[in-house]
Amino acid sequence: MIFATYSYQGNTTIGIVSLETNSLTPIGGFFSAQNLPVPKDMNALIDYYDDSIHLKMDRWIKERDSSPIPLTDIKLEAPILYPKRNVICLGKNYADHIKEIRGYAGPSDIPEYPIYFTKSAYPCIGTGDTILKHENATGKIDYEVELGVVIGKRGINIPEDEAESYIFGYTVGNDISARDLQKQHVNWFKGKSLQSHCSIGPWIVHKSLIPFPVKLDIKSWVNHELRQDSNTENLIFDIPNIISDLSKGMELLPGDIILTGTPAGVGLGFDPPKYLKSGDQVTCTIEKVGTLVNYVEK
Repeated sequence: MIFATYSYQGNTTIGIVSLETNSLTPIGGFFSAQNLPVPKDMNALIDYYDDSIHLKMDRWIKERDSSPIPLTDIKLEAPILYPKRNVICLGKNYADHIKEIRGYAGPSDIPEYPIYFTKSAYPCIGTGDTILKHENATGKIDYEVELGVVIGKRGINIPEDEAESYIFGYTVGNDISARDLQKQHVNWFKGKSLQSHCSIGPWIVHKSLIPFPVKLDIKSWVNHELRQDSNTENLIFDIPNIISDLSKGMELLPGDIILTGTPAGVGLGFDPPKYLKSGDQVTCTIEKVGTLVNYVEK
């Protein structure tokens, strides 16, 4: 199943997306039929979700005979608008990206261990939303398409061979970055955390729809110019490794978002750099997951 947060007729709630009919079914009907409280947002749904709910919901959506809502009639929001904690990010997790930013952000060698940092995102923005320029703070805004992994249950010290069982699903992420702030402050947190600089969406694809291990084409365009083109099989540290390593002594929680790193082709990697400009359209696509489109503030 594909889960989306959406706004319709003045309300923001959760639905199940059908790509076959290009429509969405509100999730409230399922929980009402089960005499259960309706989750108020995606975090609440993930907290409640388990294999039993998945099977019942899958059966319910197939048997439901009422009319869904066309996607053209709704506004898709970031699937998790307000993450419970900072978004967890991986730096330097594609070898070609390490080469293109050589000399900019520390050593250019392949890292021996995963490089983690976090970005504040409260709220995240979704597809169709505007990336703010913050001209008083930065003049070098960049894009980074990344596969987002959404954690589905609590876990600590997770073995690699059990990592998939802790995943709820996958989303597309754009780790928007202020490169000048990233350089000035040495630590990447400030340069990664400006308002509107974390875009995810257009929805969350449940893990049952994505074969594991995950090998998906990942691409980005700026104004229809292809900039990034790779596959998640090129991750230096793959998803089982990330989840296992990150959870050593640190508990992962339902709803945690992990952005797994970006391949070569970011604006910083060009000579001269191709940073985002007013009115630019940024399109991030991951095979079997979806397409995320944002526009830079004019």
